[in-house]
This record gives sequence, C-alpha cells and structure tokens, in this order.
Amino acid sequence: MKTPPHARHTLSRLGLIGLGCLAFASAQAQEGAMSGIDFTGYARSGVGNTAGGGDQACFRANGAGAKYRLGNECETYAELGLGATLFEEGDRSFYFNSMVGYFTNQLNDAEDTEVSLRQLYVQGNNVIDALPGATLWAGKRFYRRHDVHINDFFYWDSTGPGGGIENIDVGTGRLHLAWMRATGTDDTEYPDADNRISNDTLDIRWSDIPVNPGGSLVLGYNYGRAQLSEAQEAYYQGSEAKRGHMVTLQHEQESWFGGTNKLALQYATDGIINAGTGQGRMNAGVSPDVPGGEMWRVINHGNVWLAPDRFDLLYAAIYEEKRFDDDSGATWMSLGVRPTYYWTDNLSTALEIGHDYVDPENGDPSRRLTKATLAQQWSAGVGGFARPVIRAFVTYADWNGDAFQADRTNRSIDAGAAGDAINIDDSDGVTFGLQMDVWW
Repeated sequence: MKTPPHARHTLSRLGLIGLGCLAFASAQAQEGAMSGIDFTGYARSGVGNTAGGGDQACFRANGAGAKYRLGNECETYAELGLGATLFEEGDRSFYFNSMVGYFTNQLNDAEDTEVSLRQLYVQGNNVIDALPGATLWAGKRFYRRHDVHINDFFYWDSTGPGGGIENIDVGTGRLHLAWMRATGTDDTEYPDADNRISNDTLDIRWSDIPVNPGGSLVLGYNYGRAQLSEAQEAYYQGSEAKRGHMVTLQHEQESWFGGTNKLALQYATDGIINAGTGQGRMNAGVSPDVPGGEMWRVINHGNVWLAPDRFDLLYAAIYEEKRFDDDSGATWMSLGVRPTYYWTDNLSTALEIGHDYVDPENGDPSRRLTKATLAQQWSAGVGGFARPVIRAFVTYADWNGDAFQADRTNRSIDAGAAGDAINIDDSDGVTFGLQMDVWW
C-alpha cells in the first residue's frame, strides 16, 4: 500500500531524529577512542495566552528587522548539536560538528515539526604547514555570527554551506576568508514559485585588531553575486542587482562596566540587502532583478552591571536606513533595555522595554510599536546570560493605527507574529504565560 505524503514526511522526520539518537549512542560508545563528545544546543518553549481570549500573540512592528524577545516568543524551537575531535596528533587535529534544528508552532503534542540540518562541517586545526595556528574548514555552519541578543537581530551572518580558512596570523590581528553558497534549482519557466537562484558570498574579515585597553576592531567585507544558469540569464537579461557589497567596521570592548559592548557600522548595496535583512550574505530564492539600492546601519549593544551580582542591564540601539530604486525601502530605529534585579542566586525579576519605529520610503504612514514585559525568573545563577531559566511573564504592547489591513495583512504590526488573537482594529494587546529558555 502506498504511504500517504503526510505519513512519508512524518516518517522522514522521525528517521532523522532516530539517526541523530543512533549517532549519539554510537559516539558515546566510542568516546574512549576520541577526545570526548560535545553535546551543545539551544531551546525555548512555553505556554501563553492573550488577554481577551486566543493563543499567545507576539508583537513586532511591520517592517522592523526584529522584535524584542522577553515574553514575546510564541513557538517551540531547539538546536541540538553533537561534535567531537576525531583526530589529534601533536598540535594538529580534526573536529567534526553537527546540529539539527527543530521548530513547531505549539499546536498540540503530536504536531508536525520542521526539522532542518543547521550545521555539518569539519575543521582542521594546524593542518596547513605554511599557516601555523590557522583553521581549515568545509561544510555547512553558523559562520562568525553577530547578533543583538535581546531582539535576536542577526546583523552580520554569512551562515550556510561553504568553506574557508580562519585565524590566519597576520602579525596584528587575524584574517578569516570564507566562500559561502546558497544553491538553487534550474527550471525553464520564469518567474516560478519553485525557482531558486544560486548565489555566492565571499566573506573577508580582519579581527582582533587592538586599539585600546580591552578593545579591538573587526573589519569586514562581504561580496555577493547571483549565479545564473543559461536559461536564467536569458530570462533576467539586463538585471542591475545581481551583485551586492557590504562593509562592516565593529569595535568590541571587554571589561565594560563588568560586561561587554559592541558598536557596528555597516554600509551595503543591492543584492546583499535585497537577499534578506542585510546580514552580509546572498540567499537562494531571491530574484536577481530586484531593485538596486543601498543601506546604512549603526548598531550599539551590550550588557553592563549596575551593581555587581545584583543588578544588570542588557541594551540595544539600532538605526537602519534602506533606500531602493523603487522606493520600497524604509528607515528603522529601535531602542531596547532589559534591567534585571537578582534577589538570590536563582531568583530574579526582569523588565524589558523595546520601541521600534519604521518610516517607509514611499511616503506611507510611519509605524511604531512599544513592548513592555515584566518577568519573574528562576535561573541557574546570576547574569543576563545565565541559563537554564524558567520565567512567568506578562507583556503589554501598544502601536499606532489599526493592527492589520481589511484582509488581515500587515499594517501596523506583523500579522504573522500576532496570529489570530489580535483583532484588525486593535491598537494594543496583553499576553501572559510561562517559558523556559536554555543553552549549553
């Protein structure tokens, strides 16, 4: 009997999970032959509700690059990784790393789960005689990512399949070279919903440049281009946005009032910003005939201790200006803080306030959203990054204008994040719930 498509998908997902478990068991059995097994991961999940009835809504301004996270995450998500040193001889070694991602929408116990292979790569340390201390790598990986923690905004992230050389000693600082690729499909009908355009990204970074006590610079250049087949070249003839550039200057400060601070300045053009949120990579699935444009971005974020081991603060400030030839860009400004007071080593109270403002380039009305969350937390230690943590929260959000258009598409807030718990003409909302958050 033929297996239904839904069942086949479920079986394939179960098979992937089963293979992961078998791999873990096999690795544990061989642990004595290796340097040890590294089990790493991240996960969040919980339960929430919206005042007035309905599932938990999440609040994000329409057009904003991110939303503030505390008490504002509506899904179950996990990343589970296994890694091990497979060969070690003197200062030479080969390390294998893998990670599977899981995503589900909190529908029920046995709901379908999206499973994705997030990382699968090998690093060779000190394997190039001419470059002592350097690391050669190839595979699929999270590549030297930089993000703002409190709103999960990844502003510099070339993640994907690729390869390169890291940690090349250049006397002052270290050089990192990578080639990343997003692979597409080759159809003969364009445009087509299943058509995916292959894209390449070259990532060059010079890091660890000392400039002041505890402070260093990172200079980066990302170049991306669409790789078209002959049929795609014929269809997209005359496209002006097949390529893109991004330049990044970032200052990283350690020992900053007991914490750290990062200040990033970025400029990008065309394909790099059209292919997503301007993270510095080209993505498959983006047509090369999108309008050209440019982006300016200033980001400052970090964490400080206002009172050692008693009161800390996470903070973020973002200014982003995108200008496109068809006036589809926008200016996005964001400011957020998360002060937390630690009553004991395990009990804390956190307050997060985040404000987003979006001004469309085409003259449409501007949009703003302010979100505030109060959370009582039980965590494994003190500090804004102490995990695991279990929290009870209540969140209030306020925005200008109606929530959605008449057809429930985006207007003031992101319809996908808010779900069905927010009515079209609402201008604020309240949610509450319980959540766990963990990484290791």
